[in-house]
Amino acid sequence: MVSCSHTAEPQKKQKENKHMRLDKYLKVSRIIKRRTVANEAADAGRVSINGKVAKPSSEVKEGDTLDLLLGGKHLLVRIESLKESVHKEDAAGMYTVLSGDADK
Repeated sequence: MVSCSHTAEPQKKQKENKHMRLDKYLKVSRIIKRRTVANEAADAGRVSINGKVAKPSSEVKEGDTLDLLLGGKHLLVRIESLKESVHKEDAAGMYTVLSGDADK
């Protein structure tokens, strides 16, 4: 008789990612409320990562700075954490506002 032990842990733990798409990060962090709006802002050249104009599919990581021009307002933030999902009240903890107005 062969015994099978199922001790292997599932790969999907609540781990933090090392990289995430820009449009997804902007939506999850609630800097921009909808991913389609985040896509449009990046396509229009209003979002940069570490000083370089970014596409919606650009990868972001912890420590990156995002420079956004939204609705005539300038916002500069540093990414503190990357998470697949977060509660609304915890979203602001994903970034630090370096300059600009954080009102959305």
